[in-house]
Amino acid sequence: MYSQNSHLNNQLKIWLLTLIGLVILIILVGGLTRLTDSGLSITTWELFVGFIPPLTNDKWIDYFELYKNIPEFSEQNFNMTLNEFKVIFWWEWGHRQLGRLIGLSVLLPLIFFSIKYGLRILKNYVLIFLLVCFQGFIGWYMVSSGLINRVDVSHYRLSLHLVTAFIILSIIFWKFLKLTKIQAQYISINTNLIKVFLFLLFLQLIIGAFVSGMDAGKVYNTWPLMGSSYFPDDSQFIEFLNVKVFDNPSLVQFIHRNLAYLILGIYIFILFYVVKDCNEIFRLPIFIIGISLSMQVVLGILTLLSGVKIFYASLHQINSILIILSTLYFLYLSNYRKIN
Repeated sequence: MYSQNSHLNNQLKIWLLTLIGLVILIILVGGLTRLTDSGLSITTWELFVGFIPPLTNDKWIDYFELYKNIPEFSEQNFNMTLNEFKVIFWWEWGHRQLGRLIGLSVLLPLIFFSIKYGLRILKNYVLIFLLVCFQGFIGWYMVSSGLINRVDVSHYRLSLHLVTAFIILSIIFWKFLKLTKIQAQYISINTNLIKVFLFLLFLQLIIGAFVSGMDAGKVYNTWPLMGSSYFPDDSQFIEFLNVKVFDNPSLVQFIHRNLAYLILGIYIFILFYVVKDCNEIFRLPIFIIGISLSMQVVLGILTLLSGVKIFYASLHQINSILIILSTLYFLYLSNYRKIN
């Protein structure tokens, strides 16, 4: 929503850039929370009282005793000490505090701008606030799936939580771009292909969350083959017809690998048209996408070969943010229409 009021535009851009930074940060912390198996350390909702961390030893013991009641402790972490519990607690606590901070960082400025500049601001940005609230609910919905009959959260709910975060980030970034005066020229490639490319990136996020949620990256730690063959030898092609195909870690890793190859192939096709058109304004974003895609492939391979080391797995997720944002920027340039 570009306005002739430059002062308002600048205020909105600062607000949206702040939100972009916060959402990126919470995605990073959320990824590390998952990779360190910290997500189930706080077993209660605590919408308001959770602001204050445990300040006494008795309070720490209370939280630890609650954690001892869930399967993750009894079946997996039964030797965990209180000091070890504190480590995973702080990851989850920090993740929840960032969520609260983002909620307030959306709500309070939204109220301010709506009062000062009118309800048109509310109309244009209220979706962000609603999605942030929804994300808070999804976060607890995800955590609750790991409190009774399983040692991890549902990989389906984990993927919903992750993709919602990327949708929020994408909407904020798109609205930021609309506040700029960026202009683009004609590109011969159909923008629908770019949209398909972006859709496949989000689909890859979902499959990647499945891989993370089921620890599917630890099933086969070889590349380019999965063990001794291209297709996992503990599975069969006919299993793709089964509705529970996404509950099979080997097949999920297979899908994740091959979807990456498809995405890379479509990128090369788009790159051909951009270079052919000699349109300078598209060069930078398409090359950034290419560099980030190449890095993603390398990081994905290193993650597998290392047995899913946290360092490589975290960088793999961080780099996905760059891929999504650079693709959105490229799509925005190709869709741009000058505002009179």
